[in-house]
Amino acid sequence: MKTIVEPQDRLRLLLNHKNRKMAASAHAYMRGSTRRFYEWLQQTDRVELPDGPPIWICGDCHVGNLGPIGNGNGKLAIQIRDLDQSVIGNPAHDLVRLGLSLAMAARSSDLPGVIAALMIEKMVEGYTSAFEPGAASDHSEIEVPDVARHTMHVASRRSWKRLADERIEGDAVLPLGSRFWPLSEKETVEVKRFFASEEAKQLVASLRSGSDERVRVKDAAYWRKGCSSLGRLRIAVLLQFGKGKSGRYCLMDVKEATAPAAPSDPTAEMPLDPAGRVKQGAKNLSPFLGSRMISGRLLERSVFVRELLPQDLKIEIETLSQEEAVTVAEFLARVVGVAHSRQLNAADRIRWKAELERTRQSSLEAPSWLWNAVVDLVAVHEAAYLEHCRRFALDDARRDGSFQHDEAE
Repeated sequence: MKTIVEPQDRLRLLLNHKNRKMAASAHAYMRGSTRRFYEWLQQTDRVELPDGPPIWICGDCHVGNLGPIGNGNGKLAIQIRDLDQSVIGNPAHDLVRLGLSLAMAARSSDLPGVIAALMIEKMVEGYTSAFEPGAASDHSEIEVPDVARHTMHVASRRSWKRLADERIEGDAVLPLGSRFWPLSEKETVEVKRFFASEEAKQLVASLRSGSDERVRVKDAAYWRKGCSSLGRLRIAVLLQFGKGKSGRYCLMDVKEATAPAAPSDPTAEMPLDPAGRVKQGAKNLSPFLGSRMISGRLLERSVFVRELLPQDLKIEIETLSQEEAVTVAEFLARVVGVAHSRQLNAADRIRWKAELERTRQSSLEAPSWLWNAVVDLVAVHEAAYLEHCRRFALDDARRDGSFQHDEAE
């Protein structure tokens, strides 16, 4: 029998789920604690980072936020998948965040420390190669290594039927249970009103090559998905085109946008609306994703909406060998480099590449500030992870009544 989660119980269960996910490994903790990364940036005694040219950055550039993205017209490229923290800021922040993610993934995968060092070296090589004259300016032009090509192959073969098998049950409904929870009556009404708006209709029409078929909300449910964003409004909406058995479907992902933790350039002009900011970041960093996205207001919250395609996957570095991990580190950094480089003119690309090369140290083919920042952050996150596990274990024990703890300290 499935447990149905009512709206009033969501926040408590989401917090418990988030704690469990973050306790799974040090890498999982790092992925779910973006704010801790930016708290480190505010410390006066931390490693000094270079001031790169102000451009749109991911803001949460970890391994799980890069992967295959479809453009809706059959094309596929590995781009940045999550732009919740996207701002106009310092590209060095993306480099450090990616380096931390790679190092933590290596540790969680029982890869030796020397592999983490090699991953950082190759990451810098991959990133700076995107700023060379004549380098690829489009993600689809980047040569995909064999280990990532398998992920691309799987993504290219995924169909709507496969997505439906994973997300939809029976007579085209979202299966309520552990992942999908019922909406309140008010939420259901507002979702239908949102998708009846002209902007939503235009998005749907663009995704279906201008189709003028009747579109209606077939089903909708609260979606327990992600980690760092758990607790925000997240709704899966199943849209139906046409009528009866001949009707076709698409799955829309509605996600609340909030103020970013990532610091932005003080002179930057960005949309004031959080969802508008995410949408603009996606257009600049991940064109395939940005072209399938709109922003708006739902239940008095700023939200962005995209169609969920079967091809949208993440790359899991935990399953890779030592050689594959180093190769993937170089490749993913090149993906980020292309997203950054495309926003700069030739002169600014040369200046930023020269700055990265100037700060390299002879014993390690990576900028000293990057290596020192990653080492510092790994220590910070390892300690925070252990403390998180301790607190979470105590909370679990108290809830179960199986542990008596003296609160006086």
